[in-house]
Amino acid sequence: MIGKLSGRLDWRGQDQVLIDVRGVGYIVHVNERTLAGLPSVGEAVSLYTELLVREDLLQLFGFPTMLDKEWHKLLTTVQGVGAKAAMAIMGTLGADGVARALTLGDQRAIQAAPGVGPKLAQRVILELKSKAPSIMAMGANMAVAAEADDSVLEPVTPMAPRKQAAPTAAQNRAGFTADALSALVNLGYGHGEAAQAISTIAVDQPEADTAALIRAALKLLAPKAR
Repeated sequence: MIGKLSGRLDWRGQDQVLIDVRGVGYIVHVNERTLAGLPSVGEAVSLYTELLVREDLLQLFGFPTMLDKEWHKLLTTVQGVGAKAAMAIMGTLGADGVARALTLGDQRAIQAAPGVGPKLAQRVILELKSKAPSIMAMGANMAVAAEADDSVLEPVTPMAPRKQAAPTAAQNRAGFTADALSALVNLGYGHGEAAQAISTIAVDQPEADTAALIRAALKLLAPKAR
């Protein structure tokens, strides 16, 4: 499985690029949003990839962040949403836009993607609304920058392993609430109302992790959605 490519951008097409990795050229399909964020031809580039395997076809789809890749994978679990349809949705809305549309049940936002009709958009909302918090929680915990640049090319200097004390329950809870708050703010909720919702839930559900906090907060904030 090819999960990431790092090399030199050799060519840019309308919906695909050619990446030279040590003399081997890979054609990678990308959406408009990803293409717009890529560097000029001849410069270093890195994309997370998903390999589509068929009997007579191998296709690579590229994403600027692992979060984009995870949203794409989730979209393709919906019946009738293939890799290209998922790319169209991601290209139109982006990761935050998809999260917002699913959270608010905004069928029109999904339908704005090229080739996505009302029935398919409705199916995406119905099937993925309950699964969105898990990906949102993943995004809140990711240390990968959400921009298409060459940051993933920076060399990592190995460090000797160091024993660390296990986090306490209080530290875990603080981390969960902070990540949940970040995810809600990224969705467009005000910092104050999001913090109040999470605080209320944290009292009622002291063992809730990030995904559980997000899910419960979205239900609490749903009447306030714009």
